[in-house]
Parts: sequence; structure tokens; C-alpha cells
Amino acid sequence: MTLRTALLLLPGGLLGAVPPPGWSQTHAAPFYPDTAKVLQKVVTDARQHGDIPGAVVWVERDGSPVHFASGDRATVPATEAMTEDTVFDVASLTKVLVTAPSVMQLVEAGKLSLSAPIKTYLPEFSGGEREAITLTHLLTHVSGLPPGIPKEPNWTGTKAAISRACSLPLDDAPGTIFRYSDVNFILLGEIVHRVSGETLDAYARKHLFRPLGMDSTTYLPPADWRPRIAPTERDESGRMLRGEVHDPTARRMGGVAGHAGLFTTAADLARFARMMLQEGQLEGNRVLQPETVRHMTRVQTPPTVLARRGLGWDLDSGFSRPRGIARDRSVPKGLFPLGSYGHTGFTGTSLWIDPFSKAFVILLSSRLHPDGKGDARDLYAALGRTAVKQLTDYDPASVQTTVSARLSKDEVPTVWNGIDVLRRTQFAPLKGLRIGLITNHTGQDAERNASIDLLANASGVNLRALFSPEHGIRGQFDQASIGDDKDPKTGLPIHSLYGERKSPTEAQMKDLDALVFDIQDIGCRFYTYISTMRNCLEAAGKAGKKFIVLDRVNPLGGLSVEGPSQPKEETFVGCHPLPLRHGMTVGELAILMKSDRHLPTDLTVIKCEGWRRDLWFDATGLPWSNPSPNMRSLTAATLYPGIGLLEFSVSVGRGTDRPFEVVGAPFVDDLRLSHEMNALGLPGIRFLPVRFTPKASIFSGEPCRGVELLVTDRLALRPVDVGIALAATLQRLHPKQFKLKEMNTLLLDDQVLQGIQEGLPWKEIVAGWEKDLAAFRIRREKALLY
Repeated sequence: MTLRTALLLLPGGLLGAVPPPGWSQTHAAPFYPDTAKVLQKVVTDARQHGDIPGAVVWVERDGSPVHFASGDRATVPATEAMTEDTVFDVASLTKVLVTAPSVMQLVEAGKLSLSAPIKTYLPEFSGGEREAITLTHLLTHVSGLPPGIPKEPNWTGTKAAISRACSLPLDDAPGTIFRYSDVNFILLGEIVHRVSGETLDAYARKHLFRPLGMDSTTYLPPADWRPRIAPTERDESGRMLRGEVHDPTARRMGGVAGHAGLFTTAADLARFARMMLQEGQLEGNRVLQPETVRHMTRVQTPPTVLARRGLGWDLDSGFSRPRGIARDRSVPKGLFPLGSYGHTGFTGTSLWIDPFSKAFVILLSSRLHPDGKGDARDLYAALGRTAVKQLTDYDPASVQTTVSARLSKDEVPTVWNGIDVLRRTQFAPLKGLRIGLITNHTGQDAERNASIDLLANASGVNLRALFSPEHGIRGQFDQASIGDDKDPKTGLPIHSLYGERKSPTEAQMKDLDALVFDIQDIGCRFYTYISTMRNCLEAAGKAGKKFIVLDRVNPLGGLSVEGPSQPKEETFVGCHPLPLRHGMTVGELAILMKSDRHLPTDLTVIKCEGWRRDLWFDATGLPWSNPSPNMRSLTAATLYPGIGLLEFSVSVGRGTDRPFEVVGAPFVDDLRLSHEMNALGLPGIRFLPVRFTPKASIFSGEPCRGVELLVTDRLALRPVDVGIALAATLQRLHPKQFKLKEMNTLLLDDQVLQGIQEGLPWKEIVAGWEKDLAAFRIRREKALLY
């Protein structure tokens, strides 16, 4: 007798192992022969300990199931034996069974955007930092919202709940702290309702449950289901809850909410788990695209947050006990690997899915029955540990997963730039190669170890030469030309690429196998480090050398692109058709340049780990190192793509303690300019009158008057628009003194310059480059790595 065909009557419950329709087995024996008995004992121990009155367990691998009912469904007012068709209030499993997949279906349909602010869909969700909260923040519980909606003052109904949720003060800034919050999914449920035009329960029934054949899954179960519904505990009035949602907030909302309220059975939940393992389809019915499922189950939390969550799904956090993690957070051997995922419910329910073994574990219990004192947390872990040990021919420790091991308590979570990834792989991609390193002081790992030193001391890596960009190998020069030198620490020659030569020569590369590029860019076309990279990329291709980019994050994120994207000529400050703010990493730019220019170069990009396009530099946990002498802060870098355009026409603060945050000239009326600029209503910025005397660059030593730029909302800010509007205003107020033509040194766009000279409104000028910008967004898609 085998588990495929057995129907065993065991003490305390019934165990069945009947394959589902469409079942196919890839393992001769997916489980060890004693699996049923071993799992049954785990549940029996929990029952005897008083943790739960009973449970239904369903464990399945490759379509081969083991499932049983154990103990009692109810003990008050009378004892009822547990049956496999028992319907459970699954509490927060609602989040991943209903709300998250519903949101992602609407994302697939183009009706929602994960990066869009919540106020796009809930206009009343506005004011302060809440306007920066996106759908991703809600789905990953890093919104900063509190855990729940207060009960007092008394309220009832969905409309009141949403009103309260939209007015709650934030506990933390968005994207900084993981705090599990029902409010997140209450809001998501309302968004599904408003965007789809269907109530959440109707939407789920039509788009999820019916296509998946989940006939015993619903909100607000009908009265004739009541006999097989597991009761929870008594409500505030002393009435035993049975068929009514246990969660008090969901109950006040009428029983239908994005965070709780769903009722289902183990068999239906198994159908949903099979759909996830089959990447969005079950028995020919597709409810999610494969890439959507993969996206939902990847790490989506910021790298500076220790808890790792997907979109709705839990991956590696304090809630991950179904993986097999003990209550004290110890991680024993033989648990489900990182890269598996799942969720738990307050009522004593859990689902954990392992895509590597094609297995899942379901526990449905009503641990709150009858007095609210039960506790299923130890059972989650014990069941997970036991289940994974019962999988034949499977070693979870050998799984190749993209989710890295949890940091030790002494480590600080950060994004890993390419050099950090390279270091953690013991520099394997460079071993056996004679290397020329193109770098400067920004070439460092997260612990501020210089890439020069790391490569020079790496076993099997032969570092032969250094190449330096503008500002020199240590980033201390701010001059027109830099000569060759010798590195005092390593004794290696330093070939300057910002002097007579701007590309490596064949002689300099003769004894090299590869050029490695490791320099921090700031996301602006006329910042010359990317010009150095392009020249080296081309030179490597001509010389038959490998070109390896150690990628680095774009400090301004990778979502926004701005400005004219077709420079009138190629120069060192306009080396490729790119917008002024391009929203790409150096690795992505190298891929784009190689493709656009049809270069023969053998290109490799060592990707960042943990970076996403919505992450600004201050969300990475990485230390800031001034990329150049005057780029002293993220604020300066944020303003630079627009304010930098003016630096040959007026002072932009070089030679002050706030470069690119003040703009002025001796001829400017500071009060008038600040008034005129504020009157334009540019989003995300205010202008204050200021007086300063720069010690360098244009108007050095001369008292200047102008404006201080105060960024109030960097997500709304369009720095290139600010630069154009400022130039247009200066041209209008001071047409004789303002050197408009000098602006084209970096702008490289005669049409924009002409528009400013003719006095066109800044909005009309900006609108003129939108068509080219749209084309660039399409063109860059082929190069995006993140």
C-alpha cells in the first residue's frame, strides 16, 4: 500500500492521499513511507499541549498529496470531530489569496501601477509623507502606517474604515521600517474595488475562485455552510463566532475587507497553491502571468529593511515560522530554503510554498477556539521542519536561490554594488585576468575599502594598471587637465583619461586582458564619468579586450527621465543620445551604448544586488562619498541635472558650502527672482532670497544675489524643468547680463535655447522634448537590468 492510493484511518482523524485531477508524478516516491504517521504525530502533540483543538493538514509535492483531519472542529457548546471539508476563517491569508493577486491582475491589465502613489487611486489619501506611499509600500508593509484602525471613537462600515485609514498619521517614513499592518491591505482592497468597479468579494469570486475551481471559498459564507465551519471564539457580547469573521475590523466593515474575512477549505487552498507553483495557471485556466508570480515572490522590500517580503507574500521575516524557524528565531538545519514563500493567519492558519521541491504545506486550525488562548506558532515551525524532512531526494541546503542568507546580527543591511557582489564571490569573474582598473575614490565597497586595494590583494587577480577620470584617482582635483601619475600604495601606474588623452591607448592595454570600470555616476548626461566609460568601452572593443562594469546604483533612482535627449553634437559632456536625467546605472548605460553604437566589445556587467528603480541613494544604506569636489550631497545631485546647466552663465554655488543649492550673480535682484520663481508653482521646490560670495568658478570673489533652492518633495521635483524655468526667468529679467548662449555648453540643444531666447513659457519649452523622451524610454528598455 502506498501514499498514492492509501486511505488510512489513524487515531484522531482521517488521512487521505488521493491524487488531484491532472496529477503527474516526477518522483518515484515524493515522500518517505512514514510521512502520514510523522505529520500526524506533530499535530497530535500540539493538540495534547492545548495549542489547538484540531486541524486539517495538507502536504503536497508534484501533485502527490498527503492530507488528513485531526482532533475536533468544535468543543463548545458540543464536541464535533474535525473533517477534511471543514471551512475555516483563514484571517490574514486573505491578503495573499484575494488582495495581492487581485492587485496584480489589475497591474497586468494596466489599470494599476506598483510605483504610483496611493493618492492616484484614493485621492483622499493625501497630505504630508503619505503622498509618497506607493502600492509596493502597502504590499510589502513598509508604508509607515500603523498596524490597525483604532476602535475609538466608535465607527462602523467600509466607508468609515477607509476614511479613518486615509487620515491615520504615519508611524515611520515610507520605505524605512517593516511593520505588519492590516491598514495596508484594507486600503489595497478599497483600491481593487474602485479601480475594477466591483466589490472585493465579487471581484475575487469572478476572477480568482471560479477560474481556479475554489467552490468552497468565499467571504460571508451562506447559512447552510455553518455546520462545517470551524468556530473561533466569543465576541464582545459573548456570542460564539461561527461563519462570521473573527477579525473585529473586518467585522465592522461588514465582513469583506482586504486584510481578513475569507473562509476556505484545505482542498481549495491546495488548488491555489498548485496555481502558484504552476506560475499562475491551473488546469488550463490562467489567473496570473508567470512573470507576475515570480515578481510577487521575489524580495521587494528595501535592502535596508531586515525583513524580506514579496508582494503580499512573506519570504524571510519574524512571521516565517512555517519555513521551520523556531519561535526563538533560531534557524535549524533542514528547513524550507530561502526563496520559498508563504503566509500565516491570526486564527491559526498557514500556507508555505517551496518552488524548488514543488511542495507546499497547509495547516488549517482554529487555535482561538473556544477561549482565545490557543497558539499555533510552534506548530507552524514543527510542521514545516517535519514536512521538509519527509521530501525524498531533496536537500534544501543545496538549492541555488537568489535570496541571500539573512545577515548576522552584527551586519547592517545595504544594497550591494558590483564591487560588493564581486568581493562576496571571491572575485571569481576576474580570476586569471590581467586587469586595468578605471576608478577613482568612489570605487569602494560598502565598508569603504578601495576597489584598488581589494583587487590588488585579491587572490588570482592580476591588477596591472590604473586609469583615472576627471578629478583624478582620488577625486581631489577640479581643473581642466590631469596628468599621469603613480599610485603610492600599490606602485601601479595611473594613466589619466582627463588630459591629453581621454581613452586608453593600445600601448597601455597591450599587457591587459580586461578593463574594469568602477566609478559612481550621479545620473546626469553631462557628468563626465560616463563619457570616460564610453571611451574605454570603445577602446576595449577595438583592442579585443574584455570590458567589465562593476555596476553602481543611480543615486536619483531609475524611474524618472527628464530633458532633451538628442544633443546636437557629441562632446565630452554629451557622449551619447541621452536625456539630461537618464535614470540608468552605469552598467545599463554600457549595455545601451554597446547596442546603439554596434560595438564589438565583450561586455560583462556585475549587477548590484538589492537595488530597485524606485530606490534613491539614501534608501540603500550605502555611505555617501562625494563623487566630485562640488557634489557634496544627495540634494546637490538631485538638483544638478537642471541647475548644472547654468554654471557657465551664473554662479551655481561652486566655491560655497552649498554647491548647486544656490544660484545667483552680481546683477540679480534676489527678492525679485525668488518671488518670480515661486509664482511659477514648480512642484517639489521653493525659492528663498539669498546672498553669497563664491570662492571659485564664475564670479569668484564677487558678492552675488540670487535664490536658495529648497527641495520640499523630491518625488514631485523635476530638476530639469527647474533649470529651464530659472534660465527663462533670468533671461526675461536680465537679458543683457545673463549669458544665455553659454548655457548650451552642457544643454547642447539649439531649439531649447531658442525657446528661452524668444521668451516662450517654460512649460511650452519642456513640452517640446516629450516626444523624444518617450522614444528614449522605449529605447532604454532593452538595457534595463533592474
